[in-house]
Parts: sequence; structure tokens; C-alpha cells
Amino acid sequence: MQTILSILNKTTDFLKKNGVPNAKLDSQLLLSHGLGLKRMDLFLKFDQPLSEQELAPLRPMIARRAKREPLQHILGSVSFRGHEIKCDKRALIPRQETELMIDILKNFQLSTLNSQLIADIGTGTGAMAIAAALELNAEVWACDVSEDALELALENVALHKLENKVTLVHSDLLSAVPSDMKFDAILANLPYIPLSDAPTLQPEVLNGDPHLALFGGADGLELIRKLLNSCANHLKPGAPIILEITGGQEKILQKEKFADLSPVEVCKDYNEQMRFTIFRR
Repeated sequence: MQTILSILNKTTDFLKKNGVPNAKLDSQLLLSHGLGLKRMDLFLKFDQPLSEQELAPLRPMIARRAKREPLQHILGSVSFRGHEIKCDKRALIPRQETELMIDILKNFQLSTLNSQLIADIGTGTGAMAIAAALELNAEVWACDVSEDALELALENVALHKLENKVTLVHSDLLSAVPSDMKFDAILANLPYIPLSDAPTLQPEVLNGDPHLALFGGADGLELIRKLLNSCANHLKPGAPIILEITGGQEKILQKEKFADLSPVEVCKDYNEQMRFTIFRR
């Protein structure tokens, strides 16, 4: 009879052989999900035998991960700042470092006495819009050019019962937003990977995330420039636009001029990498 420990060890070895990063952690997460246990419960039940009925649903999940399908797609969701977010091929998987955009926004000390109006451009799963609505009592206009992504975002907004706080808009950047609408802040996690970097990406990213959400032209800044050149009229005086980027892009943007915007600062992520750049009207 196989036990939880023996299956964990076999799964870890199998995933390692197939080049899966963090094979041990992924094995734990797959087994806890498949067995309906909390991850920590696995360690308390190492010697528990597993029946064939319990093993059957685990095998296809492990096989999918071995083929480098993203773990989040197999599990069906990911935690973003503690909020459950459904994810699949329709939108970019929310990354842990992106969570910091909400903390940066909080540092601007937006008033919580009255509901703030925030735009989330390239909302994808809706993760940032949901976090802003829940944590800042904000009203959010969540825009995306992908109808598939907006369908997924709608499911997540409904999951958190935020239909009265988050407005989903099919829009190329701000093009579908009323011209007289002004925001207290704009958040944007737009595609910023240069096309030349495609061969360096992990299979989970290259084959799991929509390319529309990954690549931003030759230097990765094509859509970011377009947004910076068109967003000032949608910002209240002094309001920030906070953008996720990759290291080195902040230097390029700081040398360029964007109408009625001034660069404020750049911020690092959890790994001390330059990850965010902030402009202000």
C-alpha cells in the first residue's frame, strides 16, 4: 500500500526528471489539492495509506504538470494578496510580485473616507481590481482588450461579489473610457517582455500565458509608451500612474517625455529587482 510520503517522493522525482522547477513544493500542492487536504496536513499524515480511488485523480494532474502546464491552471486558482483568483489560459497568471502594486498605491495615502475611482488597465484575471476594491474601498474601472480575459475577470468579480464596485470594460488601454472621466490613480500591468526574450522564457510562461499579455514589442515598452502618452487627461491633478516593468526599462522611460506627466520614483520587488515605475500628473 502506498502512503502519502511515498507518493510525495515519487511525484517529486518524476517532476524533477521532467525539468519542473520547485518540484517538491509542486508535489505537495498537487497532492494536497487532489486529496482535499491543507498542505500542512500532509506532514501530519505521512504514513496514511492511499487507496486506488484516492490515487486515481492525482495521476492526470501530475502528468499535466510534468508536461509543464502551469500549476495554477491545474489547481484552477491562485492566491493574490490572500484573495482567491480563478486562472486559466484566458489571462496572465497573477504573479506574487504584482501584489506590491497595491502596497505602492496605499503609500500615496488615498482617502478611505470616500470611495476612490481607480483604473486597472490590462486587468487580465481582475486580480488587481479586486484587491483595490476590497482593500481600498475603491470603485474600479477594469479594462482589457481581450474579451477572453474579461470573461474570466467577470467570474472572479462575481466570486468576490464585487459587481457594484468593479466595472469591466472592453477597451484598448483607455480608448473606451469616457473622455471626461478622471481617476485618483491608474494601475497597469501591461505586456513588457521584449520579443527577443521569448526563447528564454520557461515553458509554463511561453505556452501557458496568452502572448497578447506577455510581449510588448521590440523593447517591451510599446503599450506602456502608448498609455503614458494618452493617460494624463484621465488623471486628477497629482494622481499617480503605477506601472509594472522589468529591470532596465525604468531608465529608458525616465529619459523620455510624456505629456503632462513627471516621473516620481521606481520601486523594487521582493527579489530587490526594479519592477515598478511611477509617474504623476
